[in-house]
Amino acid sequence: TIASSVGYAISQQKRKLIEQGFGWAKTVGRMRQVVVRGLKKVDQMFVLNMAAYNLVRMRSLTQVRL
Repeated sequence: TIASSVGYAISQQKRKLIEQGFGWAKTVGRMRQVVVRGLKKVDQMFVLNMAAYNLVRMRSLTQVRL
């Protein structure tokens, strides 16, 4: 079946990584209910949140390797 294939397992792992970023933005990044108005400002806030998440993630990834 599809659910038991190796490719599906890899797909699930990648999906989890992507979802973690969105979850982080909603909780820590305060994106659940934005305080700015306008698509451009919301887009800027989202990009800033994802950049911050990447920095946090890079820090934790480098700590694991040490």
